[in-house]
This record gives sequence, C-alpha cells and structure tokens, in this order.
Amino acid sequence: MLKNTNQIKSGHAFKDHRQERQILVSRSVFAFAVVFVLMITLLVRGWYLQVIKHEDYQTRSNNNRISVQRVAPNRGLIFDRNGVLLAENRSIYSLEVIPEQVDHLDEILQQIKKLGLVEDKHITRFNKRLMGMRRFKSVLLKSRLTEKEVAIFSANGHLLNGVRVEARLVRFYPFADKMAHALGSVRRINDQDLLRIDQANYRATRHIGKLGIEKFYEDLLHGKIGSRTVETDVQGRVIGEPITETPPIPGSDLKLSIDINLQLAAAEAIKEFRGAVVAVDPASGEVLALISNPGYDPNDFVTGISTENYAKLTGSDDQPLFNRAIRGQYSPGSTIKPLLAWVGLENKIITSKTTIHDPGYWVIPNKEERTYRDWKPGGHGGKVAVGTAITQSCDPFFYELAYKMGIDLISESMKDFGFGLSTGIDMGEELTGIMPSREWKRRKRHSSWFPGETVITGIGQGYWNATPLQLANAVATIASGGPRYDLSMVSAQQKNGVWMENSAQLAPRQVDFGDGKNLAIVHRAMENVTRFPWGTAKTAFKGATYKSAGKTGTVQLVAMGQDEKYDESKISKKHHDNAVYIGYAPIEHPEIAIAVVVENGGHGGESAAPIARKVLDVYFDKRAKSIRKATQSFSEVNH
Repeated sequence: MLKNTNQIKSGHAFKDHRQERQILVSRSVFAFAVVFVLMITLLVRGWYLQVIKHEDYQTRSNNNRISVQRVAPNRGLIFDRNGVLLAENRSIYSLEVIPEQVDHLDEILQQIKKLGLVEDKHITRFNKRLMGMRRFKSVLLKSRLTEKEVAIFSANGHLLNGVRVEARLVRFYPFADKMAHALGSVRRINDQDLLRIDQANYRATRHIGKLGIEKFYEDLLHGKIGSRTVETDVQGRVIGEPITETPPIPGSDLKLSIDINLQLAAAEAIKEFRGAVVAVDPASGEVLALISNPGYDPNDFVTGISTENYAKLTGSDDQPLFNRAIRGQYSPGSTIKPLLAWVGLENKIITSKTTIHDPGYWVIPNKEERTYRDWKPGGHGGKVAVGTAITQSCDPFFYELAYKMGIDLISESMKDFGFGLSTGIDMGEELTGIMPSREWKRRKRHSSWFPGETVITGIGQGYWNATPLQLANAVATIASGGPRYDLSMVSAQQKNGVWMENSAQLAPRQVDFGDGKNLAIVHRAMENVTRFPWGTAKTAFKGATYKSAGKTGTVQLVAMGQDEKYDESKISKKHHDNAVYIGYAPIEHPEIAIAVVVENGGHGGESAAPIARKVLDVYFDKRAKSIRKATQSFSEVNH
C-alpha cells in the first residue's frame, strides 16, 4: 500500500489507453467538423460571389479600370463679313491635379513648386478652386505652360502621381482691345452660370460666353458634349484606344456684319479720346463697325485675370470695361435737329419758308424772365429758315419749333426713330436711353412737365439721353428714307458646313416719310453741313472724294447762369462739352451711316466730325479699290 502510494506521488500512475483514445477521436471529429463547415461556407460564399453577385462585381471591377470621359466640343469660330478670323480656338497646356489620386496633396504641391512650375499665387488659387469640387475631378493648377515647363514636367511627371499636363483649346481674340466691346468674351464658368445652363452639356467645358456676341449666341457657339469609354491603369492613365466613342458636335461658326478694316480705322481715329463710333448699313441695319474707347484685352479674362490687373481696369477713370457704344447714355445735342425739322415740316408746324429772327437768344412768349441762348454769340443774323437752321445749327429756331410742337408730339415722333427703345441689337446688355415725356416725368420724377423743358429738348438736351447705337440707327433711317431696321451684328451662321444668311428684321415702330418732299429739304440741309462755306463740319470734310451729309452736336455738361459765359480754360477737362456727329454717305444712295460721340471733346465739328471723316475715307477707299479690281477683271475676261 505504501509502495502504490509512493508510486502515485512520484507521478507514475497507471495509463487509461481507452479513455485517451476516446478523447483523441472526439477531438479529431470536432476538428474535422469545423474544417468541413468552413469548407462548405467557403464554397457557398464562392458560389454566391461568382454566380449570384457576378454582374455586380463585374461592374465594380470594370469601374476600377474603365472610365467614361466627357469630351468638350470645339467652340464655333467668329469671322468678319470678309472671312477674317475674329475669335478662334488655340491650344494651350495646363497643369492639372486629380485630388483623389494624390496621397499627400500639400507635399506634391511643394514638389511642383521646387521644380519651378508654380508659385505661391498658383497654389493659393488652386486651393480656392478645390473647395466644393469633387475629388475625382481634375482641378486646374496653372494654365498657359511654356514649352520649357512642359519639358520639366515630362522629366519629373513619374514622381507626381495624380498630376498631369493637359492640352486644351481656349478662346483667343487676335484683335484684342479693337474688338473687345463688339465681340464680348468668354470667361470661366461660375456658380451663377451653373444655375442657368444645362450642366450635363458643360461637364467638359470650363468657359462660357459672358458678354456680347459670345454670350448672346452661346447656345450656337458652344456645341454638344461628346464622350468616350477608356481603359485606365491604377494611376488613372489611359491604356490603348477608346472602347466606345461618341464624338462631340462642334459649335456653329458665325459671320459678323463687322468689316475689320472699318473697325480698325474707327479704333485708330478715336484712340486719343473716350467715346464711341458706330457705323451701320442703312439698307439692312447691319453694323459695320462698333468701337468703344478705351477698350481692354479680353484674352486676359479667358484663363483668369489677376486681382491686381482687374483692379487697374475697374479703378481706371477711363472705364475701359464700359461699353459706351451700347450702354453710354449721352444727350444727343444738335444732332437731332434734322429729325425735329422733318417732324415740324411733316406736321405743317413750319414750312420751308418759315423764318425766325435770331438775335442770339430766344425767350418763351410772355415769359421774359428766362433767356435761352444761341451757341453763337450774337446769333446767326437776320432771318433764319429751316435749311440754314440745320446747316448752321441755329438754336433759337429749334427752341421755337420745339415750343410749338410740344413734348407730346416730340416724344412720340422720336420714338418712331428709335429713341427710348431698344435697337434690337443681337448683343444683350443694351440700354435704351431716355426719351422724356409727360408720363415719364410723372413716373420717374413725380412732377409735372414744364414748357422750358420742352424748349431745351428741342436742342437735344435736358432729360433726353441716347446711346451711340440709337444715334446711328436714327441717322440710318433718315438717310435711307425707307424702313427702319433692327440693328444686327451677325449676318450668317454656319450649319453643317453651309452658311445660312440672316435676314434683316424691321423695327416694331416705323417712320412714314410720305412723298419725301420734306425729307429732301432735310437732306439738302444735312449735305450743306459738310460743305464749304456753310456747314459746321465743312473743315472736317474738306477735300473728300465722296459726297456726304451730317449734323454736328455740342453738349454742355455744366449748367451756366443766365449771364455766365462758357470758358473751357476755367473748367476741369471732365466737364468739357461732349462732341457728337451723325452722318451718312454717299448722298444719292446711302451705303453707310455713322454716329460718333467724343466725351469732353468740345465742338462736334472739331473732334467728332474728323473721326467720322477718317472712317468714311477708309470705307470709300476700299469701295473704290473693289470697283477698280472688278472692272479690271471684266476687261481681262472680255479681251
């Protein structure tokens, strides 16, 4: 007993082999069962993934290596009436980043900076653009890379995952500031633009027409977006050719009625002044030239203008961003005298023989306390009839005529010439000026109309304001003696490779010139304006090879007392008179009508009329050359 006890204590107990075998078997069975269950689970899961969820995971797999890229359409080109390119698309290289493909964005940006490709200002702008953008979309870091910068990136691009150089077409304006206000411009799409456009059609487009022709015809110029399905590697690079492709539909090309030779001549003629020049075809309403000076370079806005340069433009006293041709509202001054004279003749308020005595001033009958002075001290002498009153711009004649006509007749008849109304120009942003009336003053000034206000309306001052565009439209109407047309900039558009001409559109209100006898009186008087020795524009048109007609205007900007005399030398330049001129040529069958406004230019005959002369000289010189060329060709064919 003692021995067995000692054996147990020493750890030498008897072994139970049967029990050990049972434990081993049970553990083996359990382990096998677990393995079997796991195998079944794995097989079932594999079957589920490969059979039941096959299409879903196939799609996910494809999404990892196949992507749909949107393709921007080429923006339509813009030409002048002779086929000269005014707005084109040029290829530039830009540095772009896809944020979701970059692990450490700040580090990558600093690497790019060390390579000399960007500066801090580019990184700052990039971070602003990044806000609100989806991380899988490409974000512009820097545009307009030089060839050297592209080469630097090519050598180091493998170190910059998620960064790439993209070649893009951007708008370019070859004539820069000379066409800025006529064409408008494209600029980057902003949040306000997204609210009004079809976003699906602009997924690949970064720019949109913001002003002028570019904005008005945006739907035609932009085109339709395309797409292509491509295979990409893990870094997003395209592998091989597109799998499927839907090409974009390019925008339509436009042909303007603008003649670039005339446009450049107008820009050169007015370059020393602030103001505007508008020339139109009286027979169709087509705009031949439209200049607002000073201008600006629209190319600066295409890829983004710097804050400093933009501040210079907006802070300039010359307001280069302001389109004076369609938004400048100026008193028309004496340029409206021919129109008022025709209305007076047509309504038998005056006749061709009606005269007034001009002592250098005029007073309202029975109201001696207010004197309305003539621009010419001492007056025009003796008896003045309507023809002389137009030719020499006799103010007292038109004071009396306006007083007899009354504001109601003046306002309604001038609306027939387009004052106070839109010219219908296909540019947008046009202002309609002010054609005052009793109702207008009650609505705007909450006051009654007074006779003295009618008197100064008779010389195109007071409340009456008009744009250079309206002046050109009005003189084109009186020049042709026929229908008044809506003004237009685009003469044709290209569809499927074929130019479709736009037809002239009649203005809603028309002038009935009757038998034309009264109009002939006005025409003769306007012709004499440009002829020596009678007219106020005789010096400007001396020696012209063509016959033209016109009317000068000088608009006083500061109020003068009854006994005060205007002394330009004592007045700030910004308060000098505005100079205005309207005209047309040739006399017999007018082909071109023109309006010129020169801010603070002084007398219309001294600054505005010479500008018109320079533009008309270019027009008729080119016309003469075309006739000579056609005659020469005809002679060669017949011989």
